[in-house]
Amino acid sequence: MHPFLDTRFHVRWSTLTPESVEPDIRHALALAESCLEAIRSADPETLTYENTFAALEKATEPLGRGWGFLNHLDSVCDEPAQRAALNAMLPEVSNFYSSIALDDRLWSVLKAFGRSEKVKSLDPVQQRYVEETMHDFMQSGADLPPDQKARISEIEAELSQLTQEYSEHVLDSTNAWELVIEDESRLAGLPDSARASALANAKAKGFATDEKSAWRFTLQGPSMMAVMQHADDDSLRREMWEASQTIGASGGHDNTARVWRILELRREKANILGHDHFADLTLQRRMAKNGGTALRFTEELHARVHATCLAEYKQLRAYKAAATQTEIDDLQPWETSYWSERQRKECYDLDDEALRPYFPVDGVMAGMFELSSRLFGISIQQREAVYYERGKRPADAPEDAIEVWHPEVTFYDLHDSSTSRHLGSFYADWHPRESKRGGAWMNCLHTGGPTEPHLGLIIGNMSPPIDGKPALLTHDEVETIFHEFGHLLHGLLSDVPVKSLSGTNVPWDFVELPSQIMENFCWDRESLDLFARHTETGEPIPVDLYAKMKAAQNYMSASTFIRQLALGKLDLEFHIHLDRYLGRDLDEVDREILADYRMPLKTDGASMARRFNHLFSSPTGYAAGYYSYKWAEVLDADAFTRFQKEGVLNPETGRAFREHILSKGNSAPVDELYRRFMGRDPELEPLLVRSGLAAV
Repeated sequence: MHPFLDTRFHVRWSTLTPESVEPDIRHALALAESCLEAIRSADPETLTYENTFAALEKATEPLGRGWGFLNHLDSVCDEPAQRAALNAMLPEVSNFYSSIALDDRLWSVLKAFGRSEKVKSLDPVQQRYVEETMHDFMQSGADLPPDQKARISEIEAELSQLTQEYSEHVLDSTNAWELVIEDESRLAGLPDSARASALANAKAKGFATDEKSAWRFTLQGPSMMAVMQHADDDSLRREMWEASQTIGASGGHDNTARVWRILELRREKANILGHDHFADLTLQRRMAKNGGTALRFTEELHARVHATCLAEYKQLRAYKAAATQTEIDDLQPWETSYWSERQRKECYDLDDEALRPYFPVDGVMAGMFELSSRLFGISIQQREAVYYERGKRPADAPEDAIEVWHPEVTFYDLHDSSTSRHLGSFYADWHPRESKRGGAWMNCLHTGGPTEPHLGLIIGNMSPPIDGKPALLTHDEVETIFHEFGHLLHGLLSDVPVKSLSGTNVPWDFVELPSQIMENFCWDRESLDLFARHTETGEPIPVDLYAKMKAAQNYMSASTFIRQLALGKLDLEFHIHLDRYLGRDLDEVDREILADYRMPLKTDGASMARRFNHLFSSPTGYAAGYYSYKWAEVLDADAFTRFQKEGVLNPETGRAFREHILSKGNSAPVDELYRRFMGRDPELEPLLVRSGLAAV
């Protein structure tokens, strides 16, 4: 019995114990190797699609499933024994995956079929899979001489180890800091929701009781943002900001050396594969095509909005000076969020806390499902789920019990409304835990297709429920839920018969289109009324409050715009111009690269690179690809103009988006898929209009 390789649709999370990792993953490796040997040994005279490329895809399915489960648990339920088990198997698994494209015998067989006339008789999706796989092999070094292949294998192994360590250090250093406050006067300005959450956190950790109050703050997103935006106590905000700069940068958790080594290894890999730098290697089959295009895109957008960003900062400085009756001066980094929020409240009479009661997490989910039902022709139902501790599944547990990995996790089925076909199911896990990495993400646990359902998950770190009351979200958190659900729809609505081309397996500068287009529905009155309902009265957002919300939508929009560009700029500079920076102080390099991308604050922070999981927590990830978020914003803002023109809740428009984008995965070139939906290539102007920057 190998629980990590169990093929039941409903995963038995309680059986996935650290003790099972090594035997299960070793068994999966052996199965995969056996399948690959069958391909290597295939008779050259009888090669078919089924015994070559289709067999290759199936060969690693058990390993992909089991290793995927383990990596997921590492992200949401980190604990020492499991971490040790993962790290023990990581070198073998990494070496296996990197060796596939470097296998001469395997490549010889695939080349023989892939370049034969037989390919012309395949259907278009199969032909595309053959073509994409051939490119994957060549891009990974299949045609290199033996010594260079050996070096590529060494690089991949080291990258796997370094990026896993990097991720662990970010999590561990985040959890290493806490602040317990017993003097309630220091909480002045904090919303009631933030105080209640900090009190509940302190009670859970034994710092407070019903008789003795204390408030515990951490570097997890909801806790930190509440302080940085609302705390009147400047010293409190400073203390938390300074603590945040230690993430991935302190003592035994310092990622500095790892950042440089990861960058060096990526460049060396690119050079071996015939490219000047890692960006050109990774982007050659994405929409941007090369690093130069991505960098120009970033810099041209920066030029469009930089002057407005500086004007926003000058206005913020003047506002703070007037409010404090002091001379105009630059701000400290722990002051920007606070004074921005103060100014926003004064200019628009809008308090985010006034919106929270309209966004209970369950109501947001239900409304989001209703919206998706109308637009995309689907229905979503929550299923009853149970939680068993790992290793403690009861002997009398129902055979068909739907298990979850934590009591807060929920489970849903998704069906096609017209055919009742089960398209997929998914888990949702929305609130922070110390054993869970920060941020929000979507993953696919099992890729289905036209004849079998998909299984996915959406994860976040949103405001938690307090004292048994519903979790009430900020509008930003609502946007995050819609964003991740967009990724999920891209996975679950995929109807591609070849799994490797299914769902989110698309170029990374296209993958954010389905997620980011969903965020638009968080601002439109008609769609908001489906899910923004008061937690106690059920009333929609009042007209005057909605008007304030819309008026403030583009407050400091140029600054927000440039913050995203800055992350992409840092990423691309590292991966294109590494020689300029290698061997220098990381913080100095960061300041140099982003001199025109940041507010001129009094105090410099530590480089984001030490805690930038998108770039450094996996061998590739978003490396040289963080620009994709802005690139896809161009796509989503442009594509949403069709919804605005034809009706935001127009089912025909929604069905067209499902047909041409959500269901197609990578079964055709993505620029072609976009043209099928829009009838033309994307245009930049809608993004600038939406951001209030069109006249710049």
